[in-house]
Amino acid sequence: MIERADQLILNYVSKAADAAHGVLRPEQRLDFTRRLRTRIEAERRGSQSAKDVTRLLARFGDPVLLVEREARRLAETAPLEAAAVAPVGEEATAAFPKIRDDVPPGVARSRREAERRLAREARGLPFAGFRRAAMSVANPMVTEGRDARTVVKEHPREVAALLVLVVAALLVPFDLAPVAIFQVPVIAWAAGSAMVMFSDTWALRDRLIGIGSPLLGYTAGGLIVGGLRVGGEPGLEAFVVEFFNASGVMFMVGTGVSVVWLAYRLVDQE
Repeated sequence: MIERADQLILNYVSKAADAAHGVLRPEQRLDFTRRLRTRIEAERRGSQSAKDVTRLLARFGDPVLLVEREARRLAETAPLEAAAVAPVGEEATAAFPKIRDDVPPGVARSRREAERRLAREARGLPFAGFRRAAMSVANPMVTEGRDARTVVKEHPREVAALLVLVVAALLVPFDLAPVAIFQVPVIAWAAGSAMVMFSDTWALRDRLIGIGSPLLGYTAGGLIVGGLRVGGEPGLEAFVVEFFNASGVMFMVGTGVSVVWLAYRLVDQE
C-alpha cells in the first residue's frame, strides 16, 4: 500500500504529466516528469510526513504553471523543437492547458493560499476530518490528500471491514435461518471484527471500541431496555422475551456507533 506522503507526490507528478500531454513531446514530457520527481524527492529529504510533503508541493505551485514554464524554456532554448509543440509568439500559450477558472496566475496563487489557510483553521474544529472527507471532489492539495476517494484508495481493507459491519447490522431485521448454532448477523459481525483487528491502520483502542460497541449494545442495551420494557411484569420468561426484542435493535445502534467511530478515525489520521 502506498503511504500517504508517496501518494501525494504521485498525484502531483501525475497531474503535471497530464498537463504536459499534448504540450510537450513524449520524450520531453518523460524528461520533465523525471526531473520533477527527482527534484521533489531531493527537497523532501526522506520525510514521510504527509503534512511536510503537502507544504513542499505547495511551494512548487500549480503543476500546470510548471508545464507552461517548461514549454517556454524549451521554446527559448530550442525554437525549432518548440515549433512542433505550439506556435511561437503570442499564440503559443493557446496550446497550454487553462488554469483553473481561467484566472490570472497571481489570483490563482492567492486563492490557493487562502484555501490552505482555511483548511488549517478547519483542522482545529470538531470532526474536521469528516468535513475534509466530505469534500470528495476537492483538491487533495487543499485537503492534505484526505478526501473520500483517497481514503478508499489508501485503505481498501479497512473500508471493506466497515462495509461488512454495516451489512451485519442491516441483516438483523431479517429472520434468516441460523448457520449451525450461529445467527447470520453474528457471523457477519465476527468477520468484520476480524478484519478490524487485523488492520494496522487503527490504534488498538480504536479497534477495541469498534468491535466492542456492537457487543455492548447487544448485552447492556438489551438488559437495560429489556428490563425497562418488562417493568413490573413478573417472571424471567417475560424478561427474556423483552431482552431479545430489544437486543437486536441495540446491536444495530452499537454497530452504527462502531462504524462511525472507525470511519472518523480512519479519516482523521495525522
